[in-house]
Amino acid sequence: CSDGRFVVEKNSLTVASPEKIKGTYDSAIGNFGIPQYGGSMAGTVVYPKDNQKGCKAFDEFDCFFALKVWNVQKAGASAVLVADDIEEALITMDTPEEDSSSSKYIENITIPSALIQKSFGEALKKAISGADMVNVNLDWRESVPHPDDRVEYELWTNSNDECGVKCDMLMEFVKDFKGAAQILEKGGYTQFTPHYITWYCPQAFTISKQCKSQCINHGRYCAPDPEQDFSSGYEGKDVVIENLRQLCVFKVANESNKSWLWWDYVTDFQIRCPMKEKKYNKECADAVIKSLGLDSKKIENCMGDPNADADNPVLKEEQDAQVGKGSRGDVTILPTLVVNNRQYRGKLAKGAVLKAICSGFEETTEPAVCLSGVVQLMVQFLFETRVMVSSSIADVETNECLDNNGGCWQDKAANLTACKDTFRGRVCECPLVDGLQFKGDGYSHCEASGPGRCNINNGGCWHKSQDGHTYTACVDTGDVKCQCPPGFRGDGINNCEDIDECKEKKACQCPECSCKDTWGSYECTCSGDLLYIRDHDTCISELMSYMDSEIRAIMAQYMPLDSQSEVPNHVSEDRA
Repeated sequence: CSDGRFVVEKNSLTVASPEKIKGTYDSAIGNFGIPQYGGSMAGTVVYPKDNQKGCKAFDEFDCFFALKVWNVQKAGASAVLVADDIEEALITMDTPEEDSSSSKYIENITIPSALIQKSFGEALKKAISGADMVNVNLDWRESVPHPDDRVEYELWTNSNDECGVKCDMLMEFVKDFKGAAQILEKGGYTQFTPHYITWYCPQAFTISKQCKSQCINHGRYCAPDPEQDFSSGYEGKDVVIENLRQLCVFKVANESNKSWLWWDYVTDFQIRCPMKEKKYNKECADAVIKSLGLDSKKIENCMGDPNADADNPVLKEEQDAQVGKGSRGDVTILPTLVVNNRQYRGKLAKGAVLKAICSGFEETTEPAVCLSGVVQLMVQFLFETRVMVSSSIADVETNECLDNNGGCWQDKAANLTACKDTFRGRVCECPLVDGLQFKGDGYSHCEASGPGRCNINNGGCWHKSQDGHTYTACVDTGDVKCQCPPGFRGDGINNCEDIDECKEKKACQCPECSCKDTWGSYECTCSGDLLYIRDHDTCISELMSYMDSEIRAIMAQYMPLDSQSEVPNHVSEDRA
C-alpha cells in the first residue's frame, strides 16, 4: 500500500461570449502536443455534428485522448478542448501505453489540448447548439511561475535505451536540446538538475532472483529489466548502476563549474554504448568519461559500492526527490520535466520546452536567446482564425569544440578534428578532407582510408627526412597501410630504423665488392675497373659480357640452351 500526490497542471480558459457562460474556468494541460507556454490563444469553439468524440478521422467510437486530439488536428484545428464524460476533479490527459499504432501519431501532435470538466463542456455544447458564437481565450502565461531572472528546471530521465517509444523520444529530445541547454547553463541563466527514478524491492523479496537481478544495495534501488527477460541480456541493476554513474558525472562536473558536460556525456554514451551493440557497460562509459576530461576516480568514489547492504547517499536523495513538495506533485511519469517547480505538460520538443523555460523568467530579465528570432504564428482555433500570436523561438548558437575539442578525436599535427559545432550542440564525426573520407567512431579514432590517404599527414604513418632524403611508411594501396620502406625495419607507425645492409650482409657481397652503409640504403663499389650492377649485386669486367649473360638468361625462359647451365646466377640468395 502506498500514497502518491499527483498535481494536475492547469492553464486558464476564459469565455468571452456568450454572456450567460462568460467567465474564467480551469482546464488541465494535456501531456502531449505543444502547449503555448508564455502565450495565449483566442478563437471560436466548434462542436461538430458528427464524430463528436473525435475517435475517428473526420473523413470516415471511445478512444485515447491523444487519438482524439490527433484526429481533430488533421481536421484543421489549432487547439482542442476535451470535455470529461464524468463529473470529477480535473485529471491530466496522458499518452497511451506504447504500441506501434499510437507512436505513429503521438509524436506528430503539434497543437495544444486541454481537458475541461463535464459541466463546463455541457454548457459549451448547449451554447453552440443554440446558435451562439462561443469565443474563448486559452492562456498559458501563468502556467509557469516567473519570480526572478534565473530559471531552475529538472529532467527526470533514464539511461535505458531499450524501453520503447518513450525512451526513443526522450533520447532524441536530449540530443536536440543539448545545445540550447548548454548555452543557457554557461550563461548562468538557468540551473539544471538531472534526476533518475528508482523503486525499491520489498524486504520479504530482497533475496529473490528478480530483486537480485533488478536491484543494487540489497534491494534498495531497482529498475525494471530492459528486455523483460530475466534469463538473458542486460539486467535492471545494470540500468541502476548507469543511472547512478550519470548522476555522479553531473555532480563531479558541477563541482568543477562545468555542469553542462552532463549533456555531452549522456548523448555520447547513447551513441557509443548502446545495448543493441552490447556496449552498455563500464568500459565504454569510462572511455566517454575520459574523452570529456572528467575525473574518473571522483566519479567512482561518488558511486560507492553497489553491493553494500547500506543506503547509497546519491540514490537515496533521488528517491526522496521523487516525492512532491510545495506546488509540485510526485514524479510518476517518465520522462518528466519540471520548470520552476511546475511539471511541464506536452511533447518534449526543443521549441516547446525552450518556450516553457523562457516563460519562467521575470519580465524584462529574459536572456537574448529567448527574444531572438521571433516568429509570427497564425493561430486557428478549431476551424476559424481569430488572432495573431507571437511566440519566441530562440536562435541558439554555441561552439563546444573550443573546449577540450568537444571530447572528439583530433590530430593536432595535421590540424584535423572530428568535432563539428551545430545548432543542436557539437557532434563527433570523422572529417572529409580534400575528398578523402576519414573513418572511425569520431570520439577516439578516425583514420584516412583509400587512395590519397598518404597526402594527409602521411596517413598517420612514420616519415622522416635526413641527409637530403625523405622516406615514408605510408602505403596507398592494398590492405597494409603503414609499412617501412626498403632499407628500414619497424612497425611503420611509430618507428622505422635503418638496416645496415653491409653489416647484415644483405647486399654488396660479391668478392670484388666494397660496401658502405648509408641512411636507408648502401653504396657498393667494385675493385679496379669492374662495374657494379646493383640489381644483381655483382661486379662485371665488360658491359658486353653482362649484356650477353642477360640475353641468355631471358632466352632460357623460352627455349632450352645447350649451355644453359653456364648462365650465371646474378641474384644472391642472401639478398633481402
